[in-house]
Amino acid sequence: MEVIFIRHLPTPGNEKRQYIGRTDEPLSDRAVTIFRKQQEGSDAVLYPDIQCLTASPMERCVRTAELIWPGVPVGTEPLLRECDFGRFEGKTYEGLKDEPAYIRWLESGGMSPFPEGESREAFRDRCEAGARKWIRRWMEEGVNRAAFVVHGGTIMAVLSRMAEGEHSFYDWQTENGRGYLVKSLEKEWKAGTEILRDIRKI
Repeated sequence: MEVIFIRHLPTPGNEKRQYIGRTDEPLSDRAVTIFRKQQEGSDAVLYPDIQCLTASPMERCVRTAELIWPGVPVGTEPLLRECDFGRFEGKTYEGLKDEPAYIRWLESGGMSPFPEGESREAFRDRCEAGARKWIRRWMEEGVNRAAFVVHGGTIMAVLSRMAEGEHSFYDWQTENGRGYLVKSLEKEWKAGTEILRDIRKI
């Protein structure tokens, strides 16, 4: 089975380079306009056809899913929400760079818990659980190709845990509206080896 992971289109907070996690922002009008024009032109992103579609319940993901695959019903999965950035939510590097808590977080390589927010490991645990849940379900239903429309952090969390080979969290950064196509081999998964293979960029 093939599985696609796509990062949502930009929000106003993304365009301001803010930390946007638990805030349920809509897509920016500018981003939607650019996406529609791009998809009408020669540089359109070729998104493969899919049978099933699951998104983070945040508006920015559901709306992106509807724009990319119009007419495909969108299921939602709370486990695939973006990380809770705690006290950093809605702020930018410029606004945080002198705060001791932010400096400590940067010095940890971004791996320490966000103050009053979520730890990286807790975040990865829940995203991995959400992805495994849906991939298993799609396999049971005989789906050949399905997609997740989620957050950049969610994609990094899942692939850093489930991609074949050794990878770090930040190896899987991707642009808005882009992502990865992976393969999950049913025989392997049924035998308990739940790995994502043959990963390529979209």
